[in-house]
Amino acid sequence: MTLHEEASIIQKYLEVQCSENPIEVQDRIRTLSVYQARSGQMLADAKKILNEKKTAEIQKTIINIAKEAHLAAGVQNALLKSICIEESYLVDWLDRINTSCTHQSASMITLLSYAKEEMRLSGSQH
Repeated sequence: MTLHEEASIIQKYLEVQCSENPIEVQDRIRTLSVYQARSGQMLADAKKILNEKKTAEIQKTIINIAKEAHLAAGVQNALLKSICIEESYLVDWLDRINTSCTHQSASMITLLSYAKEEMRLSGSQH
């Protein structure tokens, strides 16, 4: 499975709204923890792929052009950015997925704490 395919699976999971059922919330926290760890590794892998492509393209393209005429650093960076669009997109996407896992986990923990407090309060009123 490619990083892009795996990112799509995680993204779809992140877009599903969770109920307030404490058991579902606990299950989601467990799943989000796994996805957070996995997306962190995927992000590192995507950054490696991006850096490898940048290095290869610098050697192959920018150096050849620079031999013929001097290119300003800004022009070189713009050229490199245009060559690595897909790799940069994957890095940005995985960064957002990883951050979303973190924020959703924190939200789920808050929701679970709220549910526990409600149960405690309703139990003490009887």
